[in-house]
Amino acid sequence: MADDYADLFRDEAAGQPLERAVMRAYSELVGAGGRVIDLGCGPGRVTGYLAALGLSVSGLDLSKSMLAIARRENPGIRFEQGSMLKLDGHADGSLDGVVCWYSSIHTPVGELPGLFAEFLRVLAPGGHLLMGFQVGDVPRRHDRPWGHPVALDFERRRPERMIELLTAAGFAEQSRTVREANTERGETTPHAFLILRKPL
Repeated sequence: MADDYADLFRDEAAGQPLERAVMRAYSELVGAGGRVIDLGCGPGRVTGYLAALGLSVSGLDLSKSMLAIARRENPGIRFEQGSMLKLDGHADGSLDGVVCWYSSIHTPVGELPGLFAEFLRVLAPGGHLLMGFQVGDVPRRHDRPWGHPVALDFERRRPERMIELLTAAGFAEQSRTVREANTERGETTPHAFLILRKPL
Protein backbone atom coordinates (compact mmCIF):
# COMPACT_ATOMS: atom_id res chain seq x y z
CA MET A 1 0.00 0.00 0.00
CA ALA A 2 3.07 2.29 0.03
CA ASP A 3 2.39 3.81 -3.41
CA ASP A 4 -1.27 4.51 -2.59
CA TYR A 5 -0.27 6.10 0.72
CA ALA A 6 2.38 8.28 -0.89
CA ASP A 7 0.00 9.46 -3.62
CA LEU A 8 -2.77 10.26 -1.13
CA PHE A 9 -0.56 12.41 1.12
CA ARG A 10 1.80 13.80 -1.52
CA ASP A 11 0.50 17.39 -1.33
CA GLU A 12 -0.77 17.26 2.24
CA ALA A 13 1.60 19.96 3.54
CA ALA A 14 0.07 22.52 1.16
CA GLY A 15 -3.09 22.57 3.28
CA GLN A 16 -1.37 22.52 6.67
CA PRO A 17 -0.05 25.98 7.55
CA LEU A 18 0.08 25.28 11.30
CA GLU A 19 2.09 22.10 10.79
CA ARG A 20 4.53 23.94 8.54
CA ALA A 21 4.88 26.71 11.12
CA VAL A 22 5.67 24.18 13.87
CA MET A 23 8.30 22.54 11.67
CA ARG A 24 9.87 25.89 10.84
CA ALA A 25 10.05 26.80 14.53
CA TYR A 26 11.55 23.41 15.29
CA SER A 27 14.19 23.81 12.58
CA GLU A 28 15.21 27.18 14.04
CA LEU A 29 15.51 25.68 17.52
CA VAL A 30 17.73 22.90 16.21
CA GLY A 31 19.77 25.30 14.08
CA ALA A 32 20.95 25.23 10.47
CA GLY A 33 22.87 22.08 9.66
CA GLY A 34 21.67 20.30 12.79
CA ARG A 35 21.83 16.50 12.65
CA VAL A 36 18.24 15.22 12.74
CA ILE A 37 16.59 11.85 12.21
CA ASP A 38 12.98 11.50 11.01
CA LEU A 39 11.69 8.31 12.63
CA GLY A 40 8.92 6.42 10.88
CA CYS A 41 9.58 8.61 7.85
CA GLY A 42 7.35 6.66 5.45
CA PRO A 43 7.71 8.03 1.90
CA GLY A 44 9.93 10.87 3.14
CA ARG A 45 7.71 13.91 2.62
CA VAL A 46 8.46 15.37 6.08
CA THR A 47 12.12 14.39 5.76
CA GLY A 48 12.37 16.34 2.52
CA TYR A 49 10.61 19.36 4.00
CA LEU A 50 12.99 19.44 6.97
CA ALA A 51 15.97 19.19 4.62
CA ALA A 52 14.62 22.16 2.67
CA LEU A 53 14.54 24.09 5.96
CA GLY A 54 18.30 23.62 6.29
CA LEU A 55 18.58 20.60 8.58
CA SER A 56 21.00 17.73 7.96
CA VAL A 57 18.28 15.12 8.12
CA SER A 58 18.05 11.38 7.50
CA GLY A 59 15.05 9.06 7.61
CA LEU A 60 14.32 5.69 9.18
CA ASP A 61 11.38 3.36 8.58
CA LEU A 62 10.49 -0.33 8.91
CA SER A 63 8.97 -0.59 5.44
CA LYS A 64 11.19 -1.35 2.44
CA SER A 65 8.43 -0.17 0.09
CA MET A 66 8.08 3.18 1.85
CA LEU A 67 11.85 3.63 1.85
CA ALA A 68 12.05 2.91 -1.88
CA ILE A 69 9.65 5.81 -2.50
CA ALA A 70 11.50 8.07 -0.07
CA ARG A 71 14.85 7.41 -1.79
CA ARG A 72 13.35 7.92 -5.23
CA GLU A 73 11.75 11.24 -4.33
CA ASN A 74 14.61 12.54 -2.12
CA PRO A 75 17.81 11.38 -3.84
CA GLY A 76 20.08 13.57 -1.72
CA ILE A 77 18.87 12.26 1.64
CA ARG A 78 20.03 9.10 3.44
CA PHE A 79 17.27 6.65 4.42
CA GLU A 80 17.76 3.48 6.47
CA GLN A 81 15.58 0.55 7.43
CA GLY A 82 15.06 -0.13 11.12
CA SER A 83 12.95 0.28 14.23
CA MET A 84 12.77 3.51 16.19
CA LEU A 85 12.54 1.40 19.34
CA LYS A 86 16.18 0.41 18.92
CA LEU A 87 18.41 2.95 17.18
CA ASP A 88 21.54 0.80 17.20
CA GLY A 89 23.18 2.75 14.40
CA HIS A 90 23.24 5.95 16.44
CA ALA A 91 25.59 6.55 19.34
CA ASP A 92 24.62 8.21 22.58
CA GLY A 93 24.27 11.98 22.15
CA SER A 94 24.98 11.86 18.41
CA LEU A 95 21.95 13.83 17.15
CA ASP A 96 20.74 17.40 17.50
CA GLY A 97 17.14 16.53 16.74
CA VAL A 98 14.66 13.65 16.68
CA VAL A 99 11.37 13.87 14.77
CA CYS A 100 8.52 11.45 15.45
CA TRP A 101 5.78 12.82 13.18
CA TYR A 102 2.64 10.65 13.52
CA SER A 103 4.79 7.53 13.86
CA SER A 104 4.39 6.86 17.60
CA ILE A 105 0.69 6.26 16.87
CA HIS A 106 1.56 2.66 15.99
CA THR A 107 3.42 2.05 19.29
CA PRO A 108 1.46 0.41 22.14
CA VAL A 109 1.24 2.63 25.22
CA GLY A 110 3.27 0.16 27.29
CA GLU A 111 6.24 0.62 24.96
CA LEU A 112 6.25 4.43 25.04
CA PRO A 113 8.60 4.79 28.06
CA GLY A 114 11.24 2.67 26.31
CA LEU A 115 10.71 4.57 23.06
CA PHE A 116 11.17 7.93 24.75
CA ALA A 117 14.25 6.69 26.60
CA GLU A 118 15.77 5.77 23.23
CA PHE A 119 14.97 9.23 21.86
CA LEU A 120 16.70 10.81 24.86
CA ARG A 121 19.73 8.54 24.51
CA VAL A 122 20.57 9.51 20.94
CA LEU A 123 20.02 13.24 21.49
CA ALA A 124 22.92 15.47 22.44
CA PRO A 125 22.36 17.67 25.52
CA GLY A 126 20.26 20.62 24.38
CA GLY A 127 18.85 18.61 21.45
CA HIS A 128 15.18 18.84 20.50
CA LEU A 129 12.39 16.32 19.93
CA LEU A 130 9.38 17.06 17.68
CA MET A 131 6.26 14.90 17.90
CA GLY A 132 2.92 14.99 16.10
CA PHE A 133 -0.14 12.81 16.80
CA GLN A 134 -3.93 12.73 16.82
CA VAL A 135 -5.64 13.62 20.10
CA GLY A 136 -8.07 11.23 21.75
CA ASP A 137 -8.58 8.15 23.88
CA VAL A 138 -9.97 5.54 21.48
CA PRO A 139 -7.79 3.93 18.78
CA ARG A 140 -9.00 4.00 15.19
CA ARG A 141 -8.82 0.82 13.14
CA HIS A 142 -8.60 0.84 9.37
CA ASP A 143 -9.58 -2.48 7.78
CA ARG A 144 -8.36 -3.01 4.22
CA PRO A 145 -7.09 0.57 3.67
CA TRP A 146 -7.18 1.47 -0.04
CA GLY A 147 -8.39 -2.08 -0.69
CA HIS A 148 -5.23 -3.79 0.60
CA PRO A 149 -5.48 -6.91 2.80
CA VAL A 150 -4.02 -5.33 5.96
CA ALA A 151 -5.39 -3.78 9.15
CA LEU A 152 -3.96 -0.65 10.73
CA ASP A 153 -4.51 0.60 14.27
CA PHE A 154 -3.94 4.30 14.95
CA GLU A 155 -3.54 5.13 18.64
CA ARG A 156 -4.83 8.50 19.79
CA ARG A 157 -3.05 10.21 22.69
CA ARG A 158 -3.71 12.99 25.19
CA PRO A 159 -1.01 15.71 25.07
CA GLU A 160 -0.90 16.03 28.86
CA ARG A 161 -0.29 12.29 29.26
CA MET A 162 2.40 12.33 26.58
CA ILE A 163 4.09 15.24 28.37
CA GLU A 164 4.01 13.25 31.62
CA LEU A 165 5.72 10.28 29.97
CA LEU A 166 8.26 12.45 28.18
CA THR A 167 9.21 14.42 31.28
CA ALA A 168 9.50 11.15 33.21
CA ALA A 169 11.96 10.03 30.52
CA GLY A 170 14.03 13.17 31.13
CA PHE A 171 12.72 15.70 28.58
CA ALA A 172 11.74 19.31 29.28
CA GLU A 173 8.66 20.69 27.54
CA GLN A 174 9.28 23.62 25.19
CA SER A 175 6.03 23.95 23.24
CA ARG A 176 2.58 22.37 23.12
CA THR A 177 0.27 23.14 20.18
CA VAL A 178 -3.19 21.65 19.66
CA ARG A 179 -5.36 22.46 16.66
CA GLU A 180 -8.93 21.44 16.07
CA ALA A 181 -9.94 18.83 13.50
CA ASN A 182 -10.16 20.07 9.93
CA THR A 183 -13.51 18.56 9.00
CA GLU A 184 -13.21 19.82 5.42
CA ARG A 185 -10.26 17.43 5.08
CA GLY A 186 -12.17 14.57 6.68
CA GLU A 187 -10.51 14.80 10.10
CA THR A 188 -12.46 13.74 13.19
CA THR A 189 -9.99 14.52 16.00
CA PRO A 190 -7.75 17.41 17.08
CA HIS A 191 -4.02 17.15 16.37
CA ALA A 192 -1.17 17.86 18.80
CA PHE A 193 2.41 18.97 18.17
CA LEU A 194 5.01 18.86 20.94
CA ILE A 195 8.55 20.21 21.07
CA LEU A 196 10.73 19.03 23.93
CA ARG A 197 14.38 19.50 24.85
CA LYS A 198 17.01 17.28 26.39
CA PRO A 199 18.47 19.30 29.28
CA LEU A 200 22.10 20.40 29.14
